Amino acid sequence: MGAGIAHAFLVAGSAVVVVERDGEQAAAATNRIRASVTRSVERGSTTVTEADLMSGLTVGTEMAAFRGCGLVVEAVPENPDLKMEALRSVEAVLDVDAALASTTSAISIDELAAHLARPEFFLGLHFFNPVPASTLVEVVLGGSTTPELAALALGWVGALGKTPITVTDAPGFASSRLGVTVALEAIRMLEDGVASAADIDAAMVLGYRFPVGPLRLTDQVGLDVRLGIAEYLHTRLGERFAPPQLLRDKVARGELGRKTGRGFFDWDPSRVADLTGSAQPPTPSNPATRDGNQP
Repeated sequence: MGAGIAHAFLVAGSAVVVVERDGEQAAAATNRIRASVTRSVERGSTTVTEADLMSGLTVGTEMAAFRGCGLVVEAVPENPDLKMEALRSVEAVLDVDAALASTTSAISIDELAAHLARPEFFLGLHFFNPVPASTLVEVVLGGSTTPELAALALGWVGALGKTPITVTDAPGFASSRLGVTVALEAIRMLEDGVASAADIDAAMVLGYRFPVGPLRLTDQVGLDVRLGIAEYLHTRLGERFAPPQLLRDKVARGELGRKTGRGFFDWDPSRVADLTGSAQPPTPSNPATRDGNQP
């Protein structure tokens, strides 16, 4: 997500600073961003050269690199404690009027803001994966977010060539709450043997005009990410968000979706899309029974 967000701002003409936890991750982030930028240039998505775009990128490992930035978007994994730690560390080096945002998929902005010294300069910018190809960004307003920052955020999203929707802070916001509801029910249907993964997805794509089925989308998002969001919403909104055992079993086995090569579908690396395109349909995995054993 961080690489995709960096790509979007670079293509929009911004100077971008990326901070990773160590040198190895910083090098990997640079390579991911460069590869994504190269594809945008090759496909004609931008008229700016790769060299000029990459000249606007700085990648480091120290939070101090964020000094002077007008906006910092946190994109660490979906763990409340990890996000709070990252946000506090970033806020400590920012100018007093700089904006701070989280791209959390579900965690309450107000819960995160409660740990900040300047909650009025904080909001959610929920980008969607893959960021370069997606057109939606949820602008999530906390109780302390100023109207001025809200207006700026709408402008920032528009400048990226994306469409903002404004959401009042609530667990799961709008998109994750609806998307996870569909995904969890699809997983329960697979768990109960109602239909195969491919047929469940086909029902939503052909019957309801979804651009991609909920199980394939879960593979793209990451089963571990889906599980984390479901667990969080379960604690806040009740039993309807209880994660199915099949989801827990697959995560425990390391079947996290596209990024590990297997989830609800088998993903051949030669068929997996890059950050800016869509893959050919993956091959369905063998259905798993309720106890997680393969038949």
